[in-house]
Amino acid sequence: MHFHHSKRAFLILAGILLISLLTGFVYWTNLGLLWAYLISVSFVTFGAYGYDKRQSRKGRGRIPEAVLHILALAGGTPGAAIGQFVFRHKTRKLRFRVVFFLIVLLQLGIVILYHLHVSV
Repeated sequence: MHFHHSKRAFLILAGILLISLLTGFVYWTNLGLLWAYLISVSFVTFGAYGYDKRQSRKGRGRIPEAVLHILALAGGTPGAAIGQFVFRHKTRKLRFRVVFFLIVLLQLGIVILYHLHVSV
């Protein structure tokens, strides 16, 4: 079962709003904007995995895999990894796991390049 386009758009907008609100709240705690954003997007990603697993069990409309990957790519990789473990979700789909692994490698590469550039 797939989401209707208006539901998908609503969920994407709701996710963006939630990330923005959480980022503002966490930033207010003086962690810094980058950390605030990363923590917030990870919480939203974790919630998306839980919601999608629940919808799967009930046979209802699911969050598209592309949206889960976009959330991970946007910085929610820790939340995605924890969500996969806690909810035992998306752990058997090889194609999904490969794409997720590539996202992790890309992000690690960016972090390594950043640190190499900063320390030079």
